[in-house]
Amino acid sequence: MEWIAHLSGKFLNEAASSVNFPTVGDWVQVQKLLDEKKAVIQEVLPRKSQFVRKVAGQKTEAQIVAANIDTVFIVNSLNHDLNMRRIERYILAAYESGASPVVVLTKRDECSEDEVSKAVLQVEEVAIGVPVIAMSSLTGEGITDLLEYLPIGRTAALLGSSGVGKSTLVNTLMEQKVQVTKDVREADSKGRHTTTHREMFVLPNGGLIIDTPGMRELQLWEGESAIDTTFQDVEQFAALCRFNDCSHDTEPGCRVKEAIEIGELTQERFLSYLKLQRELAYEKRKQDQRAQLEEKNKWKKISKGLKKKYKN
Repeated sequence: MEWIAHLSGKFLNEAASSVNFPTVGDWVQVQKLLDEKKAVIQEVLPRKSQFVRKVAGQKTEAQIVAANIDTVFIVNSLNHDLNMRRIERYILAAYESGASPVVVLTKRDECSEDEVSKAVLQVEEVAIGVPVIAMSSLTGEGITDLLEYLPIGRTAALLGSSGVGKSTLVNTLMEQKVQVTKDVREADSKGRHTTTHREMFVLPNGGLIIDTPGMRELQLWEGESAIDTTFQDVEQFAALCRFNDCSHDTEPGCRVKEAIEIGELTQERFLSYLKLQRELAYEKRKQDQRAQLEEKNKWKKISKGLKKKYKN
C-alpha cells in the first residue's frame, strides 16, 4: 500500500537542517488522514546507517543519499569507467555510512574472461576485504552472487556513475522493466542520466534495492573513522615506521617509503590515501567554521529578541 505524505508543521519547525528530513530508506511515524490515502509525517525514526555526501558546489552542506541500508553496491562497468581512485572513495564513504561495501563490476559480457580476471584482481588490490562481483545483466552471470546480499528484509543501495548499468541491474533483479535505461556513448563510454530520483523497490525474493541517479563526483562529507579500514595496507606499513609521528616523507626508517620502493605498495595508492586525508581535514575545518557561525548567529538572534522584549 502506498500513501502520499507531507511533513507536519511541527516537524518543519523543529528540523535542525535538511539532513533531518526524510530520505529514501527512512522509517517514519505517520498520522493517517481519514478517508484518504494520505498521511502526515510526524517523525523520522533513528537511522541505523546513512550514506552521506557533500552537496555539489561550494556549499558546506550534507546530503543523505540513502538511509537504513545494509549493503552499498559500488557499481562500475568493465569498460573505460573502471577507476581505482573512485572505488577507494566510494568504499571510504560506504564504511563511514555504517553499511557494508560490495564492489559490483557490470557488463561482464562485453569482456573476455582474461580481461574480467585482470579487472577483478586490480580492484581487489585496493578493495581490501571487500567482496568483488563481476556480473552481467544480459547473461545473468553473477546475479546469484548479488542476491546473497539481498535476502528478505535486507536493503542495498546502488551507487556509481551514470551509464554503469545500475538501472538495468534493477530491472534484472526485479524480473521486469521498472526503470528506463539508455545506451552509453561509444566514443568515451560515458553514461547518460536516466534515473533522476532515488527510489526503493521490493524484489520478488523480499529484499529491497535502492536505485540512485549517477554521481559525476562523490565529495566526501565525513570519513576520518573509515580511513584505517579503507587503507588498512597503508596503515599496517605506517605502524612499522621507526617514528610514531612519521610523515612518510624524509624520515629515516619509514616503512611506507620502503614498501613503495620495493613494490609492496603503489605510489598511486599512497597518494590517494594522502589526498583523501587532506580532503577530509579541509572539509572538517569548513564544517567547524560553519557550526561556529551558526551558533554565533543563533545567540545574536536570541540576544536581539531579549533586548526587544525588555525594552518594551
